[in-house]
Amino acid sequence: MNNVMTIDGYQAVIAFDPEISLFRGEFLGLNGGADFYSADVNDLRREGETSLRVFLAACQQRGIDPRKH
Repeated sequence: MNNVMTIDGYQAVIAFDPEISLFRGEFLGLNGGADFYSADVNDLRREGETSLRVFLAACQQRGIDPRKH
């Protein structure tokens, strides 16, 4: 079962990966990867915020639009 989490206006699909026993978040509509993992939902949001912040900073630094067109 997949669920969606919204972080700072960006949506991420959340799924449990039984092979590694972690929740995995994958942001939708970005032009690159900003996946994140955690063992519980509270930490998953925190990891997602960190992953997104790093991704957006890298895009800004390179002058790249973070969203796919």
